[in-house]
Amino acid sequence: MSELKIEKVWKEYGDQIVLEDVSLTVASRAFVALVGPSGCGKSTFLRMLLGQEQPTRGTILLDGAPLPLEPGADRGVVFQRYSVFPHLTALGNVLLGKELAASRYKARLFGQARRSAIDEARALLAEVGLAGAESKYPAQLSGGMQQRLALAQALIIRPKVLLLDEPFGALDPGIRAEIHTLMKRLWHETQMTVVMVTHDMREAFTLATRVVAFERRRDRPEEKERYGATITKDISIWPPRIAGTASIFGPDRDGPVSSLGHRRDDLAPSGDF
Repeated sequence: MSELKIEKVWKEYGDQIVLEDVSLTVASRAFVALVGPSGCGKSTFLRMLLGQEQPTRGTILLDGAPLPLEPGADRGVVFQRYSVFPHLTALGNVLLGKELAASRYKARLFGQARRSAIDEARALLAEVGLAGAESKYPAQLSGGMQQRLALAQALIIRPKVLLLDEPFGALDPGIRAEIHTLMKRLWHETQMTVVMVTHDMREAFTLATRVVAFERRRDRPEEKERYGATITKDISIWPPRIAGTASIFGPDRDGPVSSLGHRRDDLAPSGDF
């Protein structure tokens, strides 16, 4: 399970209130898109879910337990700027997550454990369309390939929650469409909950099960420090999108597939959302 529960959360920096009285429940395996004007606190909210920042007031629960005070393996993150290590190959970038999880200080695996981790990393690279690029460095990859690598890097640790901070905003439209297809398939086939910040409304309504809007109710210059943003709209997508199943009206062409990589006709015949 991977349910998030945000209860009466406030975030303040000194005298400036960024977020006020934010309450939200994100069901396990939901895909929630956060939208709103620049500077309204969406990325700050995401950093609190990651554990990079702490709420000034209120609580954040993951599966009923308080969220740890620092980032952990239960939460993966992909940023707009490719968060991959330039000195490591594609395989090395993905393998690092397994090595850090197994040996926090040495970051090395040996023997059968290392061979198994390499096989898992290679399989995940193939899943995101990077088969054959294992030995390449990030500088040798296109922007779309680097973002696929960042996704694989986040997914190798099998997070309960995947956090996306405008991860596709810098991509060309054609590449972005390919990444959207990949993202929908990965969401269908894994057990994770996804929370994504985006400025692209079409992207939000294409990918998400819910679209949550942040906005300042009082936005005059003299009010910006005294009043923060809060949730003003919470829109559930219709027809409903449920991870692992097809839409009841327009089955998802990018939906779940079998373990052999073939689409399961009983769940997702050809079509679209």
